Amino acid sequence: MTQLQDVNTRDIRDAIELGCRAMSNAFNADDGDIPYGGASVRPVARLGGSSEAHSPGRHLNAMLNGEDAAGIRLDEDAVEKQARAAFFSYSVAPLPLHRAEPDGRPIVLMDHNVREGFHALYSLAKYRDSAKARRLAEASIAAIFEYWVPDGEWDGDRLSRDFGMSPLAPGYSTFVSRVGRSIGPLVKFYRATGHGPALELALLLKDRALDEAFWADGAYDDTRFGGHCHSTTCVMSSLAQLADLTRDSFLMTRVKAFYDNGLWEIRDEIGWSIEGTKAEEDSGRGEANNTGDILETALILGRWGHTDYFHDAERILRCHLLPSQLRDVSFIVEPPNPDGVDGRKNVADRLRGGFGFPSPYGHEPLGIMQSSKPRVGFNLDIVGGSVGSLCEAYRDVTRRDEAGHWVHMLFDHETDSVRVESPYTHSALRVTVKRPAPLFVRVPPWVKPDAVTVDGVRGGARVSNGYIFVPEPPVNRPVSFEFPLAESEIVLKNPTGEVRARLRGDEVTAMDNLGADLTFFDPID
Repeated sequence: MTQLQDVNTRDIRDAIELGCRAMSNAFNADDGDIPYGGASVRPVARLGGSSEAHSPGRHLNAMLNGEDAAGIRLDEDAVEKQARAAFFSYSVAPLPLHRAEPDGRPIVLMDHNVREGFHALYSLAKYRDSAKARRLAEASIAAIFEYWVPDGEWDGDRLSRDFGMSPLAPGYSTFVSRVGRSIGPLVKFYRATGHGPALELALLLKDRALDEAFWADGAYDDTRFGGHCHSTTCVMSSLAQLADLTRDSFLMTRVKAFYDNGLWEIRDEIGWSIEGTKAEEDSGRGEANNTGDILETALILGRWGHTDYFHDAERILRCHLLPSQLRDVSFIVEPPNPDGVDGRKNVADRLRGGFGFPSPYGHEPLGIMQSSKPRVGFNLDIVGGSVGSLCEAYRDVTRRDEAGHWVHMLFDHETDSVRVESPYTHSALRVTVKRPAPLFVRVPPWVKPDAVTVDGVRGGARVSNGYIFVPEPPVNRPVSFEFPLAESEIVLKNPTGEVRARLRGDEVTAMDNLGADLTFFDPID
């Protein structure tokens, strides 16, 4: 049994940078540098499945957000290749299409990819001021109103006649797994450009999502949502983004109801989420960008004053999403490659920094070993989804607004307003305010507020809504918050069996591994 650990799994910025590196190495030189979609490590290491309509949107959203949120220096040639592939998918119609033949034009619409298309165009419009991307996004919104609205089904005959497209590709069956997925990037495009029809379409899609799936009771039913769990989680986070934009408390209540109830059918206590709900997928195989969507939703709910959701977000990061990143690639066996196929070249190095289909305990879920799917995989589109979510988490470690400085999660972190030294890497939590303003520091629920020793401030500190409030923190001198990192044990429910996890604060110190290989943590004795 191989155990994989890396102390840097406490560093969100480092994880974003590694993920951006993986996406910068994701191009198929044998296919005009279209980015790959899939990647297997076991039983055979290889990259495969060029993806013009899907991967570029995930990658551009993640890479350009990484640059903006965390100051990651990007390879501009890689950004250009991603953009070129995205524009290629729109070269026949104002919709993200894929090719029916490897050397053909993109003529096939799978509306599952409309979300990814908008992610590509929004990010290029916002972060590269691309007029071409903005025009295409606006034309795509108009095309959806023309060929999809109001019946909620595509007018395939007209699309074929007007653009020479093929019949719609068979794919996902529910609204949630099809066009409903695009609400989130429409919100982002509206925030970036103020294009009113983008918000109009997002609101229309929201109404249908509430009617068909996200009901008031918050229940989950895969006949309504579909068995593809990432679609469920990404629509959940999309609705949270829309509610946040429009300050829609009714919509946010629906999101919270699902988060608190139905979501638990497809997630566990550390944010692991099963890839699919079909019987043949009943294994420990998760999907990291599901976890990322759960994380993003928790962050938004936390910003709406529900403090416990920041605790959920931090536990998800420390216990699952960050540990599941592929860092140690020493176990990957490079495949024979007598013909020099690009997808078999330098696989281990190109995938370092990737995310994929983990179990809670390691890279190789037990149940998947009897499946036809790769035993260990790090699909390149999932890298984009996961890194995009990490960027949102990085932005929310601390915030500054009209109320003051907020420390939401206890990671090492520094901005132009505040520096945080984490209790996980230092003897105590220390916060240094760089600009005069009150300070709010979130207290984890396993800490009794009266057990926290506050040092470095005149007068007292009080507790408000789960935060220690310091009205006048000193500028450029650390305030210390000392408390023990409580030890606890939780039991995770998983299709492969119950899994015990021992925690120190909100990070795992040991976990049952059920005899699996490629595990993240020390085993529980």
